[in-house]
Amino acid sequence: MTASTPQLDTSPKPAEAATTVVQSPTSTSRYSKHIVLTTYPGQSGIDPVPLEWGAPDAKSRGPVIVSRSPNLLKRRNAMGAHGGSYSIYNALAIAAGDLDPDFRPDLRNSEPTFKFPPQPAWGDKTKIVSMDPYGHDVVNQYRDELEAGWDIRPTMAVTRANMKLAEIGEAVREGKLDVDGSIVMDSGGEVRVTKVAVEPVWYLPGVAERFGVDEGTLRRTLFEHTGGSYPELITRPDLKVFLPPIGGLTVYIFGPPERVSDENVRLALRIHDECNGSDVFQSDICTCRPYLAFGIAEAIREAQNGGSGVVIYFRKEGRALGEVIKYLVYNARKRGGDTADKYFTRTENIAGVRDMRFQALMPDILHWLGIKKIDRMLSMSNMKHDAIVDSGIKILERVPIPEDMIPNDSRVEIDAKINAGYFTTGKQYTMEELAAVKGRGWEKWEDVTH
Repeated sequence: MTASTPQLDTSPKPAEAATTVVQSPTSTSRYSKHIVLTTYPGQSGIDPVPLEWGAPDAKSRGPVIVSRSPNLLKRRNAMGAHGGSYSIYNALAIAAGDLDPDFRPDLRNSEPTFKFPPQPAWGDKTKIVSMDPYGHDVVNQYRDELEAGWDIRPTMAVTRANMKLAEIGEAVREGKLDVDGSIVMDSGGEVRVTKVAVEPVWYLPGVAERFGVDEGTLRRTLFEHTGGSYPELITRPDLKVFLPPIGGLTVYIFGPPERVSDENVRLALRIHDECNGSDVFQSDICTCRPYLAFGIAEAIREAQNGGSGVVIYFRKEGRALGEVIKYLVYNARKRGGDTADKYFTRTENIAGVRDMRFQALMPDILHWLGIKKIDRMLSMSNMKHDAIVDSGIKILERVPIPEDMIPNDSRVEIDAKINAGYFTTGKQYTMEELAAVKGRGWEKWEDVTH
């Protein structure tokens, strides 16, 4: 570490950092008055279960344990909490008395519906740093530990379902997609799909390396800018795994899932970052819903042709800036003259950056799936393209959203992105031309003059 790098205190401490809370006479808390605020390596009783990230198999790697129950508090080998962005709701349920603090899930019959074959990347600590590659199979891999009472929980789940999307039904009715009875089930456009849900599990040294910073700086920054919520990021440098309170991702696989890792078949892939307003409620200010529907249709088409189709949905609302920031930007755009030449400036004025999705961690799920090449990448993002290629996966063709699928009011967004370097096979605009690309205003709506 350099002299300017925040140092992690690794010196042994004589006792845990703790405090005693005086509870009111009417308190119904099931906790003791003694609260452990943080722990230190080397203190009495601290004995984390061995965890070797990058080991060749689950047994030698060891389970991820974040439980704070009394019998495991000092044996944890990871920081944070299960549930990602939903972990606070779990705490609320306990506080309300609806959930026992020592509840252990009964995982019988919850095993994956498809057994993904282990991939070399599962044991490579440079390829997968943001998810637990064995997180879908803890019941089988750590059966003895679970039977002994360890609180080990899945961070992934694999299931199958049918899905129905209006655009897919329309494509079937127009003869653009066939009813094959295997993938597209009926004339209404019902589609069979395999789904994989993933909660984030970060191996901090690997995450730091991806972002080009040292581990100490990463830990200090995470601690400071989450309001000091995770002090053990500072006090426990021996713990290298962190379950952050952020959203995860879902993989949608069309066609037999065993084809995904087969280099001999074609693969169509859409990496999609969440946009609730468009994806769910079909706002036309951006191209998110149309591109998602296009990606699903092309994934289905590739699967029906004997290949494989994959759509991966990341919870990164509003370019990971959040929906509040997004709506503030909308207001600034509409009130300030919504033209494509000022599109990114509006975001930077409010958020400080134009994009916080930082695709450096995104390829991990591709490596987990065993993807080695992508025949058709259904994305215009250079950030996504470069992150995938830099991770060692080949991309043979890039496919932009078709012009006829771009809503009129989203021309501001898409043209600004193309001008900023997004991939396109169509027209590229000068700054003068961008100034003439204007979005719909708020005419006949209240609050239009400021």
